[in-house]
Amino acid sequence: MLIHDRTLIIRRTAVFAALALLPTAAWSQGANVTGTFGAWSLYTSDASGSKICFVASEPKDKKPANANRATALLYISAWPKDGIRSEVSVKLGYPIKTPSTVTVSVGDESFKLFPKDERAYVADTTEEMKLVEALKKGSTASVVATSTRGTDTTDTYSLSGVTQALQALATNCP
Repeated sequence: MLIHDRTLIIRRTAVFAALALLPTAAWSQGANVTGTFGAWSLYTSDASGSKICFVASEPKDKKPANANRATALLYISAWPKDGIRSEVSVKLGYPIKTPSTVTVSVGDESFKLFPKDERAYVADTTEEMKLVEALKKGSTASVVATSTRGTDTTDTYSLSGVTQALQALATNCP
């Protein structure tokens, strides 16, 4: 089952925001890297008393390259306790302009995500499933968004290893 409740998504933002801001060395205290698959890494954590797992990748290209922003990441998460298997989210590394949308493009398919602070989520479960399938089939994904300062950004992610990472996600967080 995929997430369809925006409130549940937003509650989880705090957990991922905290994990995403940690330096690499600190990941071992909150989330463990349990595998690397091409451009994607699998992380697992039981720190909050409820197991969470996610695969994540950093963009291979960021435009504009000189934009002042924190780390950008594309995530696919699993929350076994809640029956969540493939929640897609993007951390842009800056507050996103509202009202606006964030667009994820894979090949000739485009998906609209809604922003919340510096993250974006898929609002519709059917679209989320389509996005996950597109990610598995594609070679790159582009994320286009606008900051509250008006800076338009485009991040390009490699999808090398995403299918294997998602298989490991399903195995580690059934």
